[in-house]
Amino acid sequence: MKRLWRWLRALFHGAALDRELSDEIRLHVELETEDLIRTKGLAPEEARRQALVAFGGVERYREAQRDARGVRWLEESLGDLGYALRVLLKSPGYTVPAVLVLGLGIGATTAVFSGVETVLGHLPYPKDDQLVRIYEQNSPTNRWWLSVADFQGIVANTHTLSAVGAGRFGTVPVSAGGEPQSVTAASVTSGFTHALGVRPAFGRALEPSDDAMGAPRVALVSDGFARRTLGGGARALGQTIMIDGQAHTVVGVWAQDMDRLAGIRPEVWPALQLKLPTRRGPFGLLVIGRLADGVTLDAARRDLAGVSQQLLPLWTDFQDRNARLTPYSLRETILGDGARTMGVFAAAVLLVLLIAVANVAGLTLVRATGRWRELSLRAALGATRARLVRLVMMESVALAAAGAAVGLALGVVSLKLLVTLGPNVPRLDQAQLDGRAISFALLVSFVAGIAVGAYPLLLLVRHDPGASLAGGERTVGGGRRSNALRGAFVVGEFALALPLLAVAGLLLNSFLRLQQVPPGFDGDRVATVSVSLPAGRYPDGVAAFWSRLLPSIDQVGAVEAIGLGDALPPIAGQTFNQNNFDLIDHPVGDGASQPVSDWITVTRGYFATLKIPLLDGRLFMPGDTGVAPVVVVSRAWANHYFPGEHAVGRQFIEGGCTSCPRSTIIGVVGDVRYDGLHAPGEAMYAPMEEGRWEWGVHLFVRGWVTGPDALAAVRGAVLAADPGVSLDNPQTMAEVVNESITEPRHVMTLLAGFAVAALALAAVGIFGLLSYTVAARRREIGVRMALGADGQAVVAMIVGRGLWHAGLGAGLGLIVALVGTRWLAATLFGVSPTDPVTLALVTLALLAVALAACWLPARRAALVDPVEALRSEA
Repeated sequence: MKRLWRWLRALFHGAALDRELSDEIRLHVELETEDLIRTKGLAPEEARRQALVAFGGVERYREAQRDARGVRWLEESLGDLGYALRVLLKSPGYTVPAVLVLGLGIGATTAVFSGVETVLGHLPYPKDDQLVRIYEQNSPTNRWWLSVADFQGIVANTHTLSAVGAGRFGTVPVSAGGEPQSVTAASVTSGFTHALGVRPAFGRALEPSDDAMGAPRVALVSDGFARRTLGGGARALGQTIMIDGQAHTVVGVWAQDMDRLAGIRPEVWPALQLKLPTRRGPFGLLVIGRLADGVTLDAARRDLAGVSQQLLPLWTDFQDRNARLTPYSLRETILGDGARTMGVFAAAVLLVLLIAVANVAGLTLVRATGRWRELSLRAALGATRARLVRLVMMESVALAAAGAAVGLALGVVSLKLLVTLGPNVPRLDQAQLDGRAISFALLVSFVAGIAVGAYPLLLLVRHDPGASLAGGERTVGGGRRSNALRGAFVVGEFALALPLLAVAGLLLNSFLRLQQVPPGFDGDRVATVSVSLPAGRYPDGVAAFWSRLLPSIDQVGAVEAIGLGDALPPIAGQTFNQNNFDLIDHPVGDGASQPVSDWITVTRGYFATLKIPLLDGRLFMPGDTGVAPVVVVSRAWANHYFPGEHAVGRQFIEGGCTSCPRSTIIGVVGDVRYDGLHAPGEAMYAPMEEGRWEWGVHLFVRGWVTGPDALAAVRGAVLAADPGVSLDNPQTMAEVVNESITEPRHVMTLLAGFAVAALALAAVGIFGLLSYTVAARRREIGVRMALGADGQAVVAMIVGRGLWHAGLGAGLGLIVALVGTRWLAATLFGVSPTDPVTLALVTLALLAVALAACWLPARRAALVDPVEALRSEA
């Protein structure tokens, strides 16, 4: 680096002087050597050595010589770069398309790289590889959150975790002296933030003393909440806010970049004070831990399995002997299926980049063969082959640099589109075009420049430009081998485009099938709103509030029916309501895992409001929340567990609670898809009872009108009953259904965009190939037509040549698609990854575009005037 700086300084502050100085040094050493040989009779080698010593040493001499050569090299390289820029500017027909195509590929690749790096990168915590999340698990596919008994058992008995914490999450009403607002809250123990290894920017973290029952209630808040509500930063410390109807003192404010912890993004973080449990369930705690130094995940798994064995005999209400406390990498649990989704995008954008490079390489190939005479003239005038290679390299570097500049500009836009329209992948919204992304874009452009300039360099290495000129050659590489290479580029473009088209086609087919799936309810004229009750203000439960409020809402003129439920169908991932059970008629037996199903808690009016049909038995009635628990099940659930039999009247043990009363099935209703339209629709419904509204419910209203007009009177009635209630996210059920397919729509749209870009690039590639073929074979075409060939024969010849390349590429791409699309099996709905109809349609579409791209050059060839063609070649 020091030498480069010295060369640059010499270049800009007297390169000629440095060369003169170098020549003077060399002349001085030569004269001194001759004088020593003549006067002292020394041998030439000894005389030269003494002359160098007299000058100042061998190293000084060699350094001066190296500096002079370096300065000359830099000066010549900058001159070649300037010439390359002038040549490119004088050839806009080549430069502009090449730069735009490279910029498109580099921009898309850079945007996806930024997203992939953010999603798959390290979590913002020290030694994030030591962080784990702990589940209860009784089979490879069934795991659930922990209970208070589980958490306290881990704290008391683990030997492999240096810190462990628990949290509950939900939407609650929060106020700071004004009207309550519905915000996301994370009630956590002090060990939660200690395990993460982070501290707030202002104030203090939660301490073990804050976890004790009866301790003063304290909370941390996010930077955004502090700025928006409490004046921001240190001003928020010591202020009192009402969280879920209870007063909390703010003791800490998170930093701006720490508003998302362990994959959760709450606004407020109250201290969680856990009561001593009286039973093993219920299970609703998210528990994370930090492995002690030197402890592996397998060791922690064995340790927690031992804790499970210690807990099992202590609680008779939970006797699932297969259930184990199992740790998983926190990073993997946060990421989920995000790795596969981002992998699909990375593969798609890589195909687009390869097609773009192949396209520009094909353009460069045509241009290189046409410039051979210029390079030959330069060689004849004294340019060395190394100088010509450097000249060609400078053109590739200039082209790649321009492509990188355009790519970075497009990358900013592409990244915003990816974040806005991309899939719901954790941490994707944090992606930004940082220094690593820019370095990646420069690296991609450098590699692309090498790939683009590879063929011209190969020509210079294999052929002597001076000899070619002497032999009268106007081009080199224009023969059969070069034509085969051009054809290979086109075949490669189509082979790369077809898998991308196949993926887009399969996702489109899947999306269309998903749209046709009935959600299982009638959402016409139904509106919904999320209701968060300040449970802290109702220590005896909120059943009295709802029993008083619901009849008053029924009196609203625009309301036909009203119901409550703790799940919002068909939004996937909106509910964690699942429960295990053991059928009395078909017990799982010792050592077997109990089945698990969606467990939805609803009021009696829920089914009428959503018009979920009753198929057998009856629905809930007053008194069903008494001593003998009852449930209603869906048709899919009944067919699964009682095929060909009546499910009504059957009993089961709920939640592994062997000491609890048996639950009885009283009715069967239609299937409602609670976890997305792709879900099977198996569900169990329990009547709503005290304690079920602690973290909020969904209020469903059927009326003659929907939206704000229908909910206005309902809102007034709710706030009249309790001004501290928070109403959030009002929308119609039609909007909810449309929202449920937002992610597959976005994924399909983005990949379809990549596919269209690949298809357009492939069409441009084959168009350029045939255009060059027509121009190169103009004389041949003229001769054919002079000998009697008609225009249709010429069109058939050109189109046939193009379709042969396109068909070969499509065939190769089809083989790749049959293998590569198998990765989509978990993403597709109702369609096979190798669906023959979809693959056939995208192949035909690709060939149709190829035919259109071939038609214009073919028509131009058919219009060639034989006389003019022969005269121009004479």
